[in-house]
Amino acid sequence: MADSALDRIKAPVALELAGFESAFRDLMRSKVPLLDWITRYIVRRKGKKIRPMLVYLAARCYGDCGERTRRAAALVELLHTATLVHDDVVDGALMRRGFWSINALWKNKIAVLIGDYLLSRGLLLALEHRDYAVLHLTSDAVKRMSEGELLQIEKARRLDITEEVYFRIISAKTASLMATCCAVGVASVVTEKSDPRIEYARQFGEILGIVFQMRDDLLDFEGHRTGKSPLADIKEKKLTLPLIHALGKATWLERRKVIGMIKSNPDHRENINYIVRFMEESGGMQYALQIMQSRVGEGLRLLESFPEGDARQSLHDLLVFAAHRDH
Repeated sequence: MADSALDRIKAPVALELAGFESAFRDLMRSKVPLLDWITRYIVRRKGKKIRPMLVYLAARCYGDCGERTRRAAALVELLHTATLVHDDVVDGALMRRGFWSINALWKNKIAVLIGDYLLSRGLLLALEHRDYAVLHLTSDAVKRMSEGELLQIEKARRLDITEEVYFRIISAKTASLMATCCAVGVASVVTEKSDPRIEYARQFGEILGIVFQMRDDLLDFEGHRTGKSPLADIKEKKLTLPLIHALGKATWLERRKVIGMIKSNPDHRENINYIVRFMEESGGMQYALQIMQSRVGEGLRLLESFPEGDARQSLHDLLVFAAHRDH
């Protein structure tokens, strides 16, 4: 169901995306046999390519997608892939999307070097073609993603996260890259780097990224209720909006008890069940859903300033899809 929905969403730029996949494979080739072997493995296991699709859809709203748009999409995809490889090392993850991670197959040292290679390959691509506006936007995304990751690590240790900090984290970690996708897409087809349409696109991408992450956080709780999820966020000591809201309404003693459970033994079944009941009785899920829907409304209103057409409709549909997907 999700794949068919995404196929409809990407339809206005399906031809461009098909050409992009071939160009991206060529871009990843190397004369170092080990490096070439690993990058071919990465290309084969790439997911739904939502980020290149975003670049092309945003560009299509304001012009024809040419070589600059392809380079912008490639830079974003290289950046995204590099961060995933590094994230798997940081998290000690052995699997990603049903495939073995790079660090699981080739160990951490090679995985870190592969991530560095991908990042430098993207930066050189932009510099070789003097795509300075795109380079500036993507470099800012790298900075924000690093800041968000470090802020989340700090708060996981102290478990003192507030709603304001939660949105700072997901804006930096997840939304910043989607914001960059939309911004560089428009930047690839307009002439002035200060064109306000770039900023409007960036704002839409930021909202889209926030909605994607909020839906992920809600699915973590919903999956537990249906037996599909082990409540990974709590076990990793990540406080998301439903629980943050519940803790904000709790008495000092209730808050201390729940925080103590998360700190001491978040894997214990009785603790998990207690935390979920506590969150549900406090209306945490309903509150998070309301906030997410309000963000969707903001994004849809922002889209009204974009030119009408198939590309704008696809961005509209992608935002709605992000808020209602079931996995």
